[in-house]
Amino acid sequence: MNIYVTRRIPEAGLEMLREKYGNIEVNPDDRVLTRDELLEKVKGRDGVLCLLTDTIDGEVMDAAGPQCKIFSNYAVGVNNIDLDAASQRKVMVTNTPGVLTDATADMAAALMFSVARRVVESDQFMRSGKYEGWSPMLLLGQDVTGQTLGIVGAGRIGTDLAIKMAKGFSMKIVYTDLNDNAELSEIGARKVDLEELCRVSDYISIHVNYYPETHHLIDEKMLGLMKPNAILVNTARGPVIDEVALVTALKEKRIFGAGLDVFEDEPAMKPGLAELPNVILAPHLGSATIDARTKMSTMAAQNLISALEGNTPEFLVNKEAF
Repeated sequence: MNIYVTRRIPEAGLEMLREKYGNIEVNPDDRVLTRDELLEKVKGRDGVLCLLTDTIDGEVMDAAGPQCKIFSNYAVGVNNIDLDAASQRKVMVTNTPGVLTDATADMAAALMFSVARRVVESDQFMRSGKYEGWSPMLLLGQDVTGQTLGIVGAGRIGTDLAIKMAKGFSMKIVYTDLNDNAELSEIGARKVDLEELCRVSDYISIHVNYYPETHHLIDEKMLGLMKPNAILVNTARGPVIDEVALVTALKEKRIFGAGLDVFEDEPAMKPGLAELPNVILAPHLGSATIDARTKMSTMAAQNLISALEGNTPEFLVNKEAF
């Protein structure tokens, strides 16, 4: 089988493919392929293992050719892939759900604590030699225990974070979602609309998928509803937040702070964001643990193998086409 991997991933998944099919071609450079490179490299492939940074549309699928059975996405989200185009061409699209739930929820919690207790500012303060001894007003932050956490999108990751914070830090939970969440009801969480969530929450953590309907879900209006002590965390997708409006809110200290792992124009940031002391910025590390990323690689490889062996991959996204 003729297989292409658009960027190097943990070796466990690549070894699975090599053991099954012999030599496979992997992008040797640790960077995203240009559009022209992607169109050239997928030509004649039976299967492609791609990343969320690759835009896979009908043109790319046609470049691969009619023999191409699958684009196996090394990610949970598939908003980088045109599912309609894939279904029309009978090309399977798969993802890697579940495996990064704990890692991403843990990252959201890490950002919450880091912003609340001003960890990055404190580290810089110490390294610059400014510390001259304990002071009662030095780098005061926010409490976490007993505060209200608002979950925007109560899927796997949002639910995991809510349960951990409720049980570990006695946080009160409110959430907004299209569906009721029985697991969250068991811990006393309340389902509310987004406006109420923004009004009552001390911490707001975003866990929705990115669709046209969620573009700038957190906009100037929603930011204006938040408490002055509110901390906003995003480990989902950057365009869910209006980053320009967020810069203004942080600059004017209308909210206490933010922790961002994703960005609207990733990898670029909106002007002014990097200069603000009340925001912590991470380079899309939600699933960046050795265990999670290794499991993602083996899952993506197994999805690809299943398709090429004539079977239905366990994590087939466009099932209705097959």
